[in-house]
Amino acid sequence: MTGSLSTLDFVIVAVYFLLVLAIGFSFRKRGTNRTDYFLAGRHVGWIAIGASLFATNISSEHFLGLAGTGSKSGLAVGQFEWLAVLILLLLGWVFTPFYLKSGVFTMPEFLERRYNPAARYYLSVVSIIAYVLTKISIALYAGGILLN
Repeated sequence: MTGSLSTLDFVIVAVYFLLVLAIGFSFRKRGTNRTDYFLAGRHVGWIAIGASLFATNISSEHFLGLAGTGSKSGLAVGQFEWLAVLILLLLGWVFTPFYLKSGVFTMPEFLERRYNPAARYYLSVVSIIAYVLTKISIALYAGGILLN
């Protein structure tokens, strides 16, 4: 690897961004309210929702971390992922009906309705900072190792 991008690389990235923008602009009129935007009008099947949850959870740190630790320590390392299945089931059966009945879409919105706007702001700021410092930084580092 030379470590620099060629003209073809820049063209591919530019075409990708233009394609994403074109798709976004073509579908922007379909969602007319918050339910359409956040919940796709409540017309998404369970397979698409499950695939979205799965894809959201998988990143480069899973490929490197689980594979490396699994090869070093054995298959038992992957068992912590089964806990995620239990938590998702708990979320779906216990918490989701409660949130749907409340009419909220996000956890910060629930905190604002339950307590005050300061609680919403606090959770949002803490979540973003924690996500950047833990999840995103590790995913970028692991992705760099994977691509190197």
